[in-house]
Amino acid sequence: MNVQDQPNVNGRAVAAPQWRCAGLMARLGPRFGTELPPAALPNLRWVARSDGLATQLGLTDWLNTPDALALLGGNALPPIGSPRASVYSGHQFGQWAGQLGDGRALLLGEIDTPAGAQELQLKGAGLTPYSRMGDGRAVLRSSIREFLCSEAMAALGIPTTRALAIVGSTAPVRRELMETAAVVSRVAPSFIRFGHFEHFAHTASDSQALQALVDAVVEQFYPDCQHAPNPALALLEAVSRRTAVLLADWQAVGFCHGVMNTDNMSILGLTIDYGPFGFLDAFDPSHICNHSDHQGRYAFSRQPNVAFWNLHALAQGLQPLVTAANCGGGDPIDALKAAMEPYKSVFAETLQARLRAKLGLTVDHADDADLFDDLLRLMAQDRTDYTITMRLLSRFSCAEGAENAALQDQFIDVAKFTAWAARYAQRLRWEASVDADRAARMDRANPKFVLRNHLAESAIRSAQAGDFSELDRLHKVLAAPYDEQPDAPAAYAALPPDWAHQLEVSCSS
Repeated sequence: MNVQDQPNVNGRAVAAPQWRCAGLMARLGPRFGTELPPAALPNLRWVARSDGLATQLGLTDWLNTPDALALLGGNALPPIGSPRASVYSGHQFGQWAGQLGDGRALLLGEIDTPAGAQELQLKGAGLTPYSRMGDGRAVLRSSIREFLCSEAMAALGIPTTRALAIVGSTAPVRRELMETAAVVSRVAPSFIRFGHFEHFAHTASDSQALQALVDAVVEQFYPDCQHAPNPALALLEAVSRRTAVLLADWQAVGFCHGVMNTDNMSILGLTIDYGPFGFLDAFDPSHICNHSDHQGRYAFSRQPNVAFWNLHALAQGLQPLVTAANCGGGDPIDALKAAMEPYKSVFAETLQARLRAKLGLTVDHADDADLFDDLLRLMAQDRTDYTITMRLLSRFSCAEGAENAALQDQFIDVAKFTAWAARYAQRLRWEASVDADRAARMDRANPKFVLRNHLAESAIRSAQAGDFSELDRLHKVLAAPYDEQPDAPAAYAALPPDWAHQLEVSCSS
């Protein structure tokens, strides 16, 4: 069925989504995907809704309607026609995987919102031509993780796709165990990935489709690239810069993506596809959050280099559009390399700026890199909790003789910490830093609350038992991660319990 154009709540008409079109991929034509309806689910019920995102999209009232439940659960169609699954290819764990595609995602279409045009997508809405060996479904467990992390990352100020709601069902879905189905409604300006470009360069070998894709992406999202001598090269440079900022944000907050395949890299520099992610507990640069990543390719410290490797894969995807004739007469390979080169400097500069803010420094100084690196080395040596330690830095006093006992207690090697703290205090006094003013600034750069795996697991276990109150409470706290929130459960900002160390997440999570 199609949803009503004018839904109502208690007889009062409410604003429905203002559909613009079926989305960029639909405008590009049938080579870019397949039209098909979602597969209906029985006994739909709301599991979670993001009121904050609904407000930004102008959908607050609509999200409380039966029409919204039916549409976001995959049991109704938008008024603009059939949803669409997109085709793409990509590299997975460094190996060429060939054709992939939306194996369990369907794009409903594009809507007009106060935040600009946004695509609305369902994840878990049934089989598609690209499901390969999968069943096209998502389970409640993974849906809760994606919903919570999408919204938590947005609240942290990190570029990300968003999650509007989770709709649950009693339909059984087999994973390692039998679970129940759920559908996440995801929102982003676009879900186009590096893998889309790779597909038309390597799998489909369709340079006309590749050119059409570049032209459409540049026109809609990178208009400054339109008048460049070669828009494909200009696009590559712009994407390299956005990706560098994204990776600096991840590293600064201690976020591990876990599966940075090229088909999981957004052309808009957004965090996309939340699967085996994790936030650091104890600071360990070699931490691997994905139990399926047996070689540690996507370990925390390797993420920046992996992103650069993925940009090389994107460059190879764009290579058919770069010739000596349209890149100034030079070597096309050199031109592609030059377009990626800003990634290195932008990443380094952005990460330094993020760390400077986390330490409350306002002036660039030649010794800052050593100060940052020595702190991180000491944290890694003593396995101090990343989020707690960084938040406690806000309470650091730079007065002569100050003990800073709460921060010192995070470290085992007190002598090394004391030596570092003396350098830090001297650096702050050089800036004439005022403790209270600096603390307020630092609290806006060092979150008190992040989505630790054990917090998500507790919410999942309660939800699987039919109690969504913990999910709702955690979601509300994560919406304001930099605030003290004295009414929040103390455990949300505490060291993880012992049982948390046994948790594992994988590509099926």
